[in-house]
Amino acid sequence: MKYKLSDICEYAKGKIKVSALDENTYISTENMLPNKGGITKAASLPTQEQTQAFMKNDVLVSNIRPYFKKIWYATFDGGCSNDVLVFRAKDGVNSRFLHYVLADDTFFDYSMATSKGTKMPRGDKKAIMEYEVPELSYEDQCKIAGILEVIDEKIELNTDINKNLEQQAQTIFQERFQHRDNLPEGWKTMTLADVSNMSAGGDKPNTISSQKTSECQYPIYSNGISNDGLYGYTSDYKIDTESVTVSARGTIGFVCLRHIPYTPIVRLVTLIPHTNLASAKYLYLWLKSIPIHGTGTTQQQLTVPDFRKTEIIVPSESEMRSFTDTVTPFYQQIWANQDESTKLADIRDSLLPKFMSGEIDVSDIDL
Repeated sequence: MKYKLSDICEYAKGKIKVSALDENTYISTENMLPNKGGITKAASLPTQEQTQAFMKNDVLVSNIRPYFKKIWYATFDGGCSNDVLVFRAKDGVNSRFLHYVLADDTFFDYSMATSKGTKMPRGDKKAIMEYEVPELSYEDQCKIAGILEVIDEKIELNTDINKNLEQQAQTIFQERFQHRDNLPEGWKTMTLADVSNMSAGGDKPNTISSQKTSECQYPIYSNGISNDGLYGYTSDYKIDTESVTVSARGTIGFVCLRHIPYTPIVRLVTLIPHTNLASAKYLYLWLKSIPIHGTGTTQQQLTVPDFRKTEIIVPSESEMRSFTDTVTPFYQQIWANQDESTKLADIRDSLLPKFMSGEIDVSDIDL
């Protein structure tokens, strides 16, 4: 027997004053990460007086472009934009189980199939509540949630470890290279044009997949903070060397270190360092440490000609080598943790539909 989604949850209707929120407690589609990646810090707050409220243990789902699969299980009270749906479990329903019901790819496929609009499809709130979900006892709901939550907790732990490793690398950089009144012998003040090849964006590839597949395995990056600006995947790549990208429009100055073959597209500036002068890791941390501003009044943008003129301190060759050797293990561990989290997410997402369909029966599992 099947339930309708409306049988196990409802849309939260409360409001909260924007003045009670900050960048850490406000959620919009912009700071929700695709592919069930959770959330990040908001870039700004809305201008209206009130916005949609949510509570700890609610489930937030972006209602714009459902195929991006943006979902988050709330770990605190806060507020969100009207483009984010807030689901609240009814009595007798495990809220974590509700989260996994909505995290199932089948739900996002249904939401997309019943959505309205073409360029910017939005989920139909009424149709969404007609989505069919399995009828499971509260005990079985808890078992399914418990199994999948262990995987998510490991992914979250990897994320926390990576944040700590990144902070350590930034601290080492600051101690060695910032706040120097006089440059040591052999150090120079140069420009980004001197130390890197810089290019803007690029055309979208002909072959694009929203998911990584055997054919489309190279990431495409564009502007934005969501998931490091991941746009999708393609069958070919444009850049295969360690480099740095900087968002050039909208969220200007979002800096990322790239280490695997990828394709950059619109609204993104790519810097490939001249390694005899600066490593990609040094260039990345330098750009992270300075303010990056665009030009223009209607919409700010970062242009290559202006950005090339940005000054950068370049230490001696021996100091550059020493620093790069010191921080490289940090980033190798970060990338290894990211790879592990990707594999764990794949396991979670393969188990989820089997639990929901009853292919895997949890009734006899003792947790």
